[in-house]
Amino acid sequence: MSSFATSNARAEMSELRRLRTLLPPELQSWVTVEANTASNPPLITCEEIGKDQVEVQINLVRWEQLAKDQRNLMFWHEVARIQNDTIPRDGWEMAALAIGLGGAVGELWVQDGLLLVLAMGLCGFSGWRLYQRNNSQNALEHATAADEKAIALATRFGYTLPNAYKSLGSALKILTEQAPNKRKRKQIEARLQALKNSAAEAKARSQSMRGSNPQAAYGPSYQD
Repeated sequence: MSSFATSNARAEMSELRRLRTLLPPELQSWVTVEANTASNPPLITCEEIGKDQVEVQINLVRWEQLAKDQRNLMFWHEVARIQNDTIPRDGWEMAALAIGLGGAVGELWVQDGLLLVLAMGLCGFSGWRLYQRNNSQNALEHATAADEKAIALATRFGYTLPNAYKSLGSALKILTEQAPNKRKRKQIEARLQALKNSAAEAKARSQSMRGSNPQAAYGPSYQD
């Protein structure tokens, strides 16, 4: 039993080391990759853990259920989120909203007009930031932008475009089947549809290029 646990721990450490090699060189000094030890964590996520330091966290139990190419594209999706600066922040908006509301109530009592305006302004700004963070359309746009950049990162690491699209698409299909609720499933389905549209556009561009240059090679066809 202990030998199995040791072997499993070694396999997990080996996978984390492998993923670190998939980080672009410009990120390797400030992005780390670790196992997520929380209770029932997501497959993969990332968060700021300090100033100029980001950690990609992996649920290794679920991670092992994916093929290596699928893992790579899911990992590069998180890397793309870091590069696009769309990862979750430290939640200062809720604290600012509470301070602003408390200040507004206090200034209503003492009737200081200037401080009341400042408190209401703080409430408005923090509320707007919370709305942006939780807006489903913004979340989808950020996710699809990260998917596009993940495809570009895959080609940077030697994938052909068709294989990059296929690997990410198959991973998203698995996530759709594993979605914990209808809302999450719809979000992943929307990402998958956007990815299919992008793949079709890339294929059309490639065919157009091959039509003007018969010697151009592209590789295998896209697959849904």
